[in-house]
Amino acid sequence: MILSLSRKPRPAPKAGDIVGFSGDSWLSVGINLATYGIPFWSLSHVGIVGEHDGELLLFESTSLSELSCAIQGKPVWGTQAHWIDECVRAYGGKVWHYPLWRPLYAFESQRLSAFLLEYISKDYDAIGAFRAGGIGWSWLESKLRRQDLSSLFCSEYCAAAHQHIGILRTDNASRWSPNRLVRTERQRGVLLRPWRLK
Repeated sequence: MILSLSRKPRPAPKAGDIVGFSGDSWLSVGINLATYGIPFWSLSHVGIVGEHDGELLLFESTSLSELSCAIQGKPVWGTQAHWIDECVRAYGGKVWHYPLWRPLYAFESQRLSAFLLEYISKDYDAIGAFRAGGIGWSWLESKLRRQDLSSLFCSEYCAAAHQHIGILRTDNASRWSPNRLVRTERQRGVLLRPWRLK
């Protein structure tokens, strides 16, 4: 008799899931040090899975991607969307899939997609990303500055999207760094344990 030690299959990405990136550049090292992460292992960038025209895309805000946005049809600086596999292949570092604890209801998925598309093509918020660095700094900034979605950095886009559909309780999406957002959502049970994609 042969015993089978089968592993649970890796879940497929679904709307609302977070994809986290751990870069191998000095910029990623700096982001991790500023946000209490481990360089070359913790997250320096995040994106959120959403739907557009019946397809799942990775929505993100970045100034570093050379890929053409699947919606805008050209490389852009700021909020954009890419096919998930293409984005994972192109990234120079580790990539993690953080599934939501449950699939979104149809109305939540529709609200999420509408929100992500409403904010597509917004400029990248480099100053906001800097302000979100570090627990004490982001807490102070959140008290001094209100949420501002006129331009977006990566984790702000994801936090605002989760806030919009009611699965993240926050009064200021502009205060979340990639590491802090994922750690908090894991602690609150919003996100399940990650699966390594690359």
